[in-house]
Amino acid sequence: MAFKASILTLYPDMFPGPLGHSLSGRALDKGLWQLETRQIRDYATDKHRSVDDTPAGGGAGMVLRADILASAIDDAASAEDPRPRILMSPRGKPLTQARAHELAEGPGAIIVCGRFEGVDQRVIDGRALEEISIGDYILSGGEIGAITLLDAIIRLIPGVMGNMESADTESFETGLLEHPHYTRPADFEGVGIPEVLTSGNHKKISEWRQSEAEKLTKERRPDLWHDFTAE
Repeated sequence: MAFKASILTLYPDMFPGPLGHSLSGRALDKGLWQLETRQIRDYATDKHRSVDDTPAGGGAGMVLRADILASAIDDAASAEDPRPRILMSPRGKPLTQARAHELAEGPGAIIVCGRFEGVDQRVIDGRALEEISIGDYILSGGEIGAITLLDAIIRLIPGVMGNMESADTESFETGLLEHPHYTRPADFEGVGIPEVLTSGNHKKISEWRQSEAEKLTKERRPDLWHDFTAE
C-alpha cells in the first residue's frame, strides 16, 4: 500500500505545491505516494463557516476550535487508521532524519496545519496529535511545515530516489554533516579539485570524506559533534 498523506488545512490550494515537482512529483504521478487535502472550514457549523474563536482567559489572536478540528480529523481517519496524527507546531519536537525514516516506513500520516495562535489543547490531547516543529521560528501557518515534513519523508520511500546509496552519506544520516562535493571543471576561478578526489584511490577518498565531514560538523554543529563523539 502506498504512503498516504491526508492534509487538514484552511488552504488546500497550497498543495501539492513544491511536492508536485521533481522527485516527489514524479513519485506522486507513479502512485508511490498519495495526497489528499481536506478543508477544515467544511466542518464549520455556522453560516459564516467560522473555525476559530477568542482564547479562553483573554489575550491576542484566535484559536482553532476543538469541535470543528476534531470533526475534520475523525472524518479523515477512522479510529482503526494506523497512520500517525501530526500537528505542525513550533512547540513540537524538532523534526529529525530518524523520524523521517520512521514515517517513510509506515502507511502515511494525517497532518494538521495549524493557523492563528494555535489549536485548542483538548483536540491535541483527545486525538493524540504528535506535535512536530521544523525549526525555532514562527511561520504564518503549518502548511509550509507540512510540505517540508513530507519532502523529507517522500524521498526516503522505496523507489522514489534512483540511487539510495547517495542518501546514505547525506547530512544527518551518519550523525555528521555531509562532506564537500566537487565536479567539472577541474579549474574554477583558479581553484582546483582536491587531488585526493582525482587519485582513483577509493580508500583515501573515503578517508578524506570522513575527515571533512567530521571537521564541518565540529565547526558548524557542535551539538551534533557532541552526540557523535559520545556514541
